[in-house]
Amino acid sequence: MNTFGKNIEFLRKRQKRTQDDLAFALEMKRSTLSRYENGVSQPSVNALIRFSMFFKIAIDTLAKTDLTELSESQISQIERGYDVYVKGSNIRILAATVDQYNNENIELVSEKAKAGYKNGFADPDYVSILPTFQLPFLSRQKKYRTFQISGDSMLPIPDESFVTGEFILDWNTIRDGHPYIILTLDNGIVFKVVENKIKANKNLIMHSLNSLYDSYKIDITDVKEVWKFVHYISSEMPKPNKEKQDLVDTVKQLRKEVHVIQTQLNI
Repeated sequence: MNTFGKNIEFLRKRQKRTQDDLAFALEMKRSTLSRYENGVSQPSVNALIRFSMFFKIAIDTLAKTDLTELSESQISQIERGYDVYVKGSNIRILAATVDQYNNENIELVSEKAKAGYKNGFADPDYVSILPTFQLPFLSRQKKYRTFQISGDSMLPIPDESFVTGEFILDWNTIRDGHPYIILTLDNGIVFKVVENKIKANKNLIMHSLNSLYDSYKIDITDVKEVWKFVHYISSEMPKPNKEKQDLVDTVKQLRKEVHVIQTQLNI
């Protein structure tokens, strides 16, 4: 199987380059490049390094991973530097679905589907039966998934809201104080504000927006997927903040009283 040649041809066409263009950029003959792409010849170590440096993709990835089988978001992640062979981490191939135009779907994990998702998240057959939809205002270069949350730990985001997240490949990029959807082995899907302690203690600290709930730690080995919060959808109208409204009413009353005093003093 000529994975390397297939990948080089794929990347070349992805950049809208001809064989002449790429051969010139790499300082080799077009016929030599053609033989690499067709699997007739195997590249030397020096040639492999040149291809790797030009496309900014690890040699192992070019030789071992069929890039044509990856989704657009996965390829974009590799091109942005999140290359499994460069990072030295275990590869996380995300099971995903596409529409008839080869655009990635947003899969919906409802409350009823959450138990099955805990075990089937990496199974393409399971993911393929999840309901899907599109949101045209989201980037096609990134991968999204929507999860239905339950409970009141993240109020004011209401119970049963649908929370959409962007797939995060490199967990070291998790930012302190930002909300994430985390798939864990023990607790399933959890939606929390996260504190990143991976480098220091190999764990994440999970915080709720509702102050009635205590924070807790999860070991990074218990984590299976991380999705960065993008937005949420809810059919429930937000409840008015009574304390805030009382304060607003008090300020309005004070303004009226000040106005009366100013009028009496002819200010």
